[in-house]
Amino acid sequence: MSEAAKKSRPQFSNIHVTQLMHYRLPLAGVVSILHRISGALMFLLLPFVLYLLERSITSEISFDYLRGFASQWYIKLIILALSWAYLHHFAAGIRHLFMDMHMGLSKEGSRYSAASVLAISLFLTLVVALKLFGAF
Repeated sequence: MSEAAKKSRPQFSNIHVTQLMHYRLPLAGVVSILHRISGALMFLLLPFVLYLLERSITSEISFDYLRGFASQWYIKLIILALSWAYLHHFAAGIRHLFMDMHMGLSKEGSRYSAASVLAISLFLTLVVALKLFGAF
């Protein structure tokens, strides 16, 4: 094989940490990373959520106290973040189930399903936000 043929082939290597800000990840990659972040967020906050659940079913007094606590705007933002994490993780999990059945594996199908996951999870999170902040 000649030297010219070897040099014309593209070289792919790992990117350096300094190049991360300039790297454009495809939409499917963004959804995949958000799926991992949402799963980690739910996993890390699970003990806190279970503790609050256990406290809320202890008595009517503790339920009323926690209801008052959850009515504060910054607590509603935390609840909204957890809602987004659950909704995104659920939608992305369904996407992965379809991919496990070899559906939507093409470049176009992957882009479409990733955009659908983002649209569905953000729309449902918006509905939860409207409910949390008293729009209906």
